Amino acid sequence: MAERLLAIVGPTATDKTEVALLVAEALRGEIVSADSMQIYRGMDIGTAKPTPEQRARAPHHLIDIIEPDEPFSVADYRTRADAALADIRARGKQPVLAGGSGLYVRAVLEEMDFAVAPDPELRRQLAEEARTKGLSALYARLIEADAAAAARIHPNDQKRIIRALEVVQDAAHCHPERSEGSRRFAADGKGAVDQRAALRYNSMEFGLTAPRDELYRRIDARVETMLAAGLVEEVRGLVERGCDERLISMKGLGYAQTLAYLRGEASLEEAVRRLKRDTRRFAKRQLTWFRADPRIHWIDIAKAGGPSGVAEIVLREWQLA
Repeated sequence: MAERLLAIVGPTATDKTEVALLVAEALRGEIVSADSMQIYRGMDIGTAKPTPEQRARAPHHLIDIIEPDEPFSVADYRTRADAALADIRARGKQPVLAGGSGLYVRAVLEEMDFAVAPDPELRRQLAEEARTKGLSALYARLIEADAAAAARIHPNDQKRIIRALEVVQDAAHCHPERSEGSRRFAADGKGAVDQRAALRYNSMEFGLTAPRDELYRRIDARVETMLAAGLVEEVRGLVERGCDERLISMKGLGYAQTLAYLRGEASLEEAVRRLKRDTRRFAKRQLTWFRADPRIHWIDIAKAGGPSGVAEIVLREWQLA
């Protein structure tokens, strides 16, 4: 029987970090991050990394593993995640996979073939979208789904952007057959999970969510907290180290908007407004991705009474399964 694995997922600003900590503490566990931005060293505030105090409560893996200018693929992530999971289990601990990067989560939980056959119909749909909405819209989606792949592709290279999105949609379905539904995934950012996909673990996924108004309030508060913690200074320090808009890491939420301010392209007020807006849009896309997976047990963090209440629900369902 496959080993059991507990996963905590969901959009940004839903207390995934604190819930994962409470669960890990209760299970004598360790946390494996599934966040495509927290892998970068020196990018702490804008990625909302666990604080040193939080990391002292439970060991964390796959945080601060590469420099902002280093390449890193989904396949690289799975290799490192598998090694971390094996190490945690070898020491008699319970791993807890936690994060909001949907492709990273699926790379761990499901079998994926990283060699993907071309899909002519999908390519036609994507080319049409590039014509009507602009190539930048496709490139922005690729950044969110697979930042490492986007880092290797020029924003104006339509052929390679479309090919990379083919790989993303295949990973989302984890099945070689191309149904009409799977073709729609990369064209509209959606796509249901194929229940025939081979699972690599006996996993149980918990998704954290909140009513839209509450989620937006949390996002706005999170942005203000980042600013107070020194987001502008963090980005300025990265620029002084030679990091600029050419790096995919600097296109992440918080970094791109702050960089525009430092370059004189926007006022601080406008940069903050854009960051809040873009984070809300990102959270919506995260929800779209995760809600396509019927295996996820959803928990409303507001109804549960916050992280401690959510952790109690997770632990109870995990122990009863």
